[in-house]
Amino acid sequence: MSLTEALRDRIQGLIAADGVVLFMKGTRFRPACGFSAGVVEVLDSLLPRWTSVDVLADAELREGIKEFSAWPTIPQLYVRGEFVGGADIVREMHASGELATLLGAQEVRPPQVHVSQRAAAVLREVTAEAGPGETIRVRISPRFEHDLAVEGREAGDLEITVEGVTLVFDRMSAARADGLRIDFVERDGEAGFAIDNPNAPAQVRPITARELQGKLAQGAVRLFDVRTPQEQAIAAIAGARLLDEAARAEILELDRGTPLVFHCHHGMRSQQAAEFFVGQGFREVYNLRGGIDAWSREVDSGVPRY
Repeated sequence: MSLTEALRDRIQGLIAADGVVLFMKGTRFRPACGFSAGVVEVLDSLLPRWTSVDVLADAELREGIKEFSAWPTIPQLYVRGEFVGGADIVREMHASGELATLLGAQEVRPPQVHVSQRAAAVLREVTAEAGPGETIRVRISPRFEHDLAVEGREAGDLEITVEGVTLVFDRMSAARADGLRIDFVERDGEAGFAIDNPNAPAQVRPITARELQGKLAQGAVRLFDVRTPQEQAIAAIAGARLLDEAARAEILELDRGTPLVFHCHHGMRSQQAAEFFVGQGFREVYNLRGGIDAWSREVDSGVPRY
């Protein structure tokens, strides 16, 4: 395909959006091929934050990035706007230590963490029972999965004391933890820790048909239909726009805080579309749970089921 100026500008914008950008199959949190997964693992071992772009969700981008870089395969890594290479080159540079040097050693400081009084009391009790030398280790995975465990200190740990509780972090967990809030809550007869991390990336949010109805009435969201034109001719939600190439291009020009909702027949195709736009930096993205079929059952029976 021919690389148009519009597509070139779009690719340059994606590359400029972050210091480290990986064009890959799937997303950082859901790789769709082994080569992409391998590069994700390398980057996650070196950096707390970086950006992935899913080329599977956009055929034009998938072919355009190959022409842009003059590199025939995916994944492709860019650092500070410069093309680095594909999976084999990244693996070789990582093994030699060259990649860590290129990315730069990022200074990691002890994070600022808030622990509620109730959580602190429980943690103090746990460590007292564990014995001398034991602390609360906080682990935060590259997928921002959180874990609290009673363990001893290890070389390279960063340590803080909050509300009389000592918390230790490995380097990457500490880099993902600034602003972390730890609480202890009781609901429906069950109790446990609740952790809120402002650094966690945006996720696709499910939305029910009733909830969508309310948001549409308020004009609070933009609704996109990812089905085929033939399906839309059979059944449609009023106000939904077909997600064709023109609509996709217009969405990418919107402010990243714009609320977006995607729907399909039952909710699977639209989940993939929603994840693509989360990967493009949109922070409030919804997928209609159950798709247009749920809309017909729960909101408007006048919309045909098929």
